[in-house]
Amino acid sequence: MKLYIVPTPIGNLEDITLRALRVLKEVDFILSEDTRTTQKLLKHYEIENRCYAYHIYNEHKQVSRYIDQIKQAAAVALTSDAGTPGISDPGYLLIREAIKEGIEVICLPGATALIPALINSGLPSDQFLFYGFLPHKKGKQSALKKIAECDQTVIFYESPHRLLKTLEMMLPLFEEDRTISISREISKVYEETYRGTIAECLQYFGAKEVKGEIVVVV
Repeated sequence: MKLYIVPTPIGNLEDITLRALRVLKEVDFILSEDTRTTQKLLKHYEIENRCYAYHIYNEHKQVSRYIDQIKQAAAVALTSDAGTPGISDPGYLLIREAIKEGIEVICLPGATALIPALINSGLPSDQFLFYGFLPHKKGKQSALKKIAECDQTVIFYESPHRLLKTLEMMLPLFEEDRTISISREISKVYEETYRGTIAECLQYFGAKEVKGEIVVVV
C-alpha cells in the first residue's frame, strides 16, 4: 500500500519530473483536485489512467472511502490542480489518515510556487515563513501586523482581485522603505516579478489589470 504525493506543473507542462510521469502511469488510480486538469496533463504525456475527484468540497466526506480504496491497491497517486498537494491545496487530511492507517506515504519533489518566488525576490532566503493564503476578511489585519513584525522573510499567496486591497492594508503597518516582491503567473507565458516598496507595488499593479496567481514575498 503506497500513497504517492505527486506535484504537477504550475504553468509550463515541462515542469514535471520523469519520476512523476512514471508514477502517474504505474499507479492503480489517481486522486486529483480537478480531473479535467489532470486529464489534460495525462493526455499531453500520453498516459492512460483512471482519475477520481478529491477536492476541498468532498475531502471530509470522502477521505474514509478513499483510504479503504488505497488499502486495496498497490499504489495510488494524489495530485492537485497545480503544484504540490497539501500546500494550500487539498491533501492534508488524506495524508494524515493514510499515516494513521499504516499506508506508506511518499512525497515526490517538484513544482510549487513559493520557492521560485522566494529565490527570485532577492530577499533573504536562509530563513522564511510560509503563510499560505491570508484570511479573506476577519483576521487579515492581525495576520498582516504579525508579518510586519516578523524578523524572517515571509511568503504568502494572494488572489488577483484582492491584491490591491491587501497592499492598501499593508501601507500603514510597514515601514515606508520596506522592500517587497510580487510574483505573478510563475512558470507561465506572462510570468513577471515586480520588486519595490509597498507604495511602488500599489502604483504599479493599480495601473493595470491584475491576472493570475500571486505570490508576495516580504
